Amino acid sequence: MKKVFIDGSAGTTGLRIYERLEGRKDIGLIKLPEELRKDLAARENALNSADIAFLCLPDDAAREAVAMLKNPDTVVLDTSTAHRTAEGWCYGFPELNRWEEVKNAKRIAVPGCHAGGFIALVYPLIAEGIIDKSALLCCHSLTGYSGGGKKMIGDYESPEKDYLLNAPRQYALSANHKHLKEMVYISGIDNAPSFCPIVGDFYSGMAVTVPVFASMLKNGATVESIKNAYKKLYTGPVVSYKENADEGGFYSALGLGGKDSMEISVMGNDERILLLARYDNLGKGASGAALECMNLCLGLPAEYGLNI
Repeated sequence: MKKVFIDGSAGTTGLRIYERLEGRKDIGLIKLPEELRKDLAARENALNSADIAFLCLPDDAAREAVAMLKNPDTVVLDTSTAHRTAEGWCYGFPELNRWEEVKNAKRIAVPGCHAGGFIALVYPLIAEGIIDKSALLCCHSLTGYSGGGKKMIGDYESPEKDYLLNAPRQYALSANHKHLKEMVYISGIDNAPSFCPIVGDFYSGMAVTVPVFASMLKNGATVESIKNAYKKLYTGPVVSYKENADEGGFYSALGLGGKDSMEISVMGNDERILLLARYDNLGKGASGAALECMNLCLGLPAEYGLNI
């Protein structure tokens, strides 16, 4: 039985991971009493006693936790932003031709929720030469409010909820969202996209859209070239290509709510193309992605224990 410690188990992602692992027979959870949850010595002992350590912490606390690690055999899965572009860390999206890298890694950075969808859509097109890495891209991403953590969840679920929360709200208005760095670095593009994240009045779910013009495609590529690139790379079981995402003229961010899978689709027309990624911000956008990476590190199928 593998020993697992979740540093930051009281947060949204940590609690979700804890709930998912508590019933697994192959996992033994290292638990700290409430009064020791933030005690440095207790955390250090737990981290170094674990086979797998999940860091569900703010960035600075995640860096602090990594500095406390002395056991070379402990596999660390960091769900914060702290290490997603750091040297020596594996980016935990195995479907980007990183299966063996994730399986053998000791330091894994779990992708950001918005970033995961954007990268899933853009990375294959850069790798295949379908669009140029210097392309100026746009992205909008609609997410449930659980991605904002406890405070935002409290705001949306409060009986005195501000009426403005009844409609979708765009945020990161300075155009400096913390996911931009990994979106650029991992997808292989030269320029940060014009990124518009939007939070809606629903608990969890996500829809990421990257619009492109046919004039942006290179080397004779067409819409079919894009579809074929996705079909080749995303064969499941967690990430897969869906041929038609049209739901009566609509596309709901709740389509994979509560699941750990991701669907990639191409809509639009021959001139104005919509690249679509749909998943759950707490699933493939957070805890599901972390558990998928853990499964691979343990030599298990990627989808083991996941809801796909």
